[in-house]
Amino acid sequence: MFNRPVRSIQDFLLSTYFADGLRITIGVLCPSLILAQFGLLQYGMTLSLGALCVSVVDSPGPIVHRRNAMLITTGLITIISIVVGLTNSNVYFIGTLLFICSFGFSMLFLYGLRSAAIGTAALLIMVLSIDDVRPWKEVLVFALLIFIGSIWYTLLSYFVYRIRPFRLVQQTLSDSIHEISEFLRAKARFYHQNTDYDENYAKLLQLQVLVHEKQDAVREVLFKTREIIRESTPEGRFLLLVFVDMVDLFEQVMSTYYNYEQLHDQFDESGILAHYESVIIKIADELDEIAFALKSGGVPKVPTSLIEDVETLRNEITTLEKNNTDGKYNTLGIIALKNIEVNIENILSRVKTINGYFNKKEKKNLKPREIDVERFITRQSIDLKLLFENLTFTSSTFRHSLRVAIVMLIGFVVARLLNFSHSYWILLTILVISKPGFSLTKKRNYERLIGTVIGAFIGMGILVYVQDKHTLFVILLFCMIGCYSFQRKNYVVSVLFMTPYILVLFDFLGMGGLSVARERIYDTLIGSGIALLASYSLFPNWEHQKLKEAMLATLKANMNYFEQVTFLYTDDTHNMTNYKVARKEVYVTTANLASLFQRMFSEPKSKQLRMKELHQFTALNHLLSSYVATLSLYNKEHSFKISNFDDLKPVVNNTTYLMNLSIEVLNSHSTSLSNVPLIRQPLKTEKTSQDNHDDIIHEQFDMIQKVAYDIFKLCEKIKI
Repeated sequence: MFNRPVRSIQDFLLSTYFADGLRITIGVLCPSLILAQFGLLQYGMTLSLGALCVSVVDSPGPIVHRRNAMLITTGLITIISIVVGLTNSNVYFIGTLLFICSFGFSMLFLYGLRSAAIGTAALLIMVLSIDDVRPWKEVLVFALLIFIGSIWYTLLSYFVYRIRPFRLVQQTLSDSIHEISEFLRAKARFYHQNTDYDENYAKLLQLQVLVHEKQDAVREVLFKTREIIRESTPEGRFLLLVFVDMVDLFEQVMSTYYNYEQLHDQFDESGILAHYESVIIKIADELDEIAFALKSGGVPKVPTSLIEDVETLRNEITTLEKNNTDGKYNTLGIIALKNIEVNIENILSRVKTINGYFNKKEKKNLKPREIDVERFITRQSIDLKLLFENLTFTSSTFRHSLRVAIVMLIGFVVARLLNFSHSYWILLTILVISKPGFSLTKKRNYERLIGTVIGAFIGMGILVYVQDKHTLFVILLFCMIGCYSFQRKNYVVSVLFMTPYILVLFDFLGMGGLSVARERIYDTLIGSGIALLASYSLFPNWEHQKLKEAMLATLKANMNYFEQVTFLYTDDTHNMTNYKVARKEVYVTTANLASLFQRMFSEPKSKQLRMKELHQFTALNHLLSSYVATLSLYNKEHSFKISNFDDLKPVVNNTTYLMNLSIEVLNSHSTSLSNVPLIRQPLKTEKTSQDNHDDIIHEQFDMIQKVAYDIFKLCEKIKI
């Protein structure tokens, strides 16, 4: 359909990552460039430092939150630069202040990632000012320049947003659609002959985590942007409709979960599964087309060839069924193929609907959707009560903050003893590497080391072989954009660009290049070693400590989801918002559990408890939510009804009972009853078309009950 490497480059250049990198580069570089023309480079560098510190909190999100965070950061770093500048001649006082600030600002993790970024920006200006002893008048000038630089960047960011207020939503929504397409490709691999089911399932869980993260990011910017919520413009209604339909599409993708081994055993010889794989991959390509159209402002083409492929697939199944006179293929297997094909048709139908939204004439006539947005977003208020409640060793945030404070103090002492010319790099390394959990700290440590060492050699090569100042400036500009563009996308690549950028910058300032590279490697190694040792030995936060809470949250979310889907069959006026909130909660908790499980693999073997059982628990809960999603689609997409719900009540009640027992077992490690029978419903011999619908619904409820039973029996084995 298109050249994927070329499209990947185009996607990146149109992404929010590159837009952020370009904006930060302009914001940081312009003050220095302009003032350098008047021989005031030193003042320009200080302005650039203020802009850099504020850019730390300028991550994607509602413009109101970004603006407020940048203004708070501006005030905070101005005050800190004054306090540190006036007291840094006293080693004991500045050491104590570093300890207190490191602890206090790290506690801001309680109020979300943006608040934590404010703390990081404050510590950044503190670390960079800690060795800069100067007269008090110069300190005030320095603080004033930091303030002006911060305001400059804030105004730049706000101005860029106002030029294209919908741009961030378009980019974020595009990224989320791309992740759904990758999830669909992972699904397609299940139809590939001789595929590794366990490996592909693990990949599927990782992608589910990414889909959730991206969809959550879309909700954050979409539902908290006033222009869109008011739906006062066609563009706002368009973006809202695309997102809502994409969430429904993802539910349809989630619902296709079958015993793929059995399908391969039966149908590999026929070759039909390869056609399924091909069609699903083509649908994923169509989603990529929609994602790219959102970024580029284009219009995706109607997937005419794909429509023909699906029709061909439908005919193949009919032919396969007609030729099955010798009973070679199991009836249940053919039914499974039919169900998958119908689901593919539904997904394709939704893709065509979304394609239709891009029509300029249709855009103007799009009708608004009634969405209770407040129920789909989380708001974190700054409540001091939460801070005081977490001043205890039972709080993981408290332990992390105390560890950061101690490690920063150790880094400060080591830096003073070694007396390197850029010893603050040790503190900077500790600051960016130290994360709440061991696995995250280890990952960031590895990325920092690899990026720094490779980047240092690249930087030294540049300084040795490139002498022309104009060429060096172009390289500096390229490295800056690369560094800031990849800081949220790929930290290794970001550091790999950052190190040559720093070396070339120091060469421009006449502060040496090659010697700086060696010192940077030493400082990074020292800081990394201190941070990693501390995360292992100093009040460590192990992932298994959060497992019980995550497992319970997943079980409760799945139980609520099941109850809401059951209401679809019993209540004609069911509140769909309740259903959608329950569905969202399942995606959130499942993704959190899968993410936590993945992080455990980075921890020492002694801390990887009950890994086999936990993998089974994660897989069973994913299967449960897939079956429940299928049940919901029978009602929503096919309008299936149940003639007599009373026949199903025993199965429904027993399923809920089993889930409640699982929760009880995890909470108390025991239950009043361990032998719970499965309720079975007899199928009718004489069937009408409605009875066929009844049988399908009965079978789906029965499958959900069996998975709930398996989860209960597994919970009895797990002791957390």
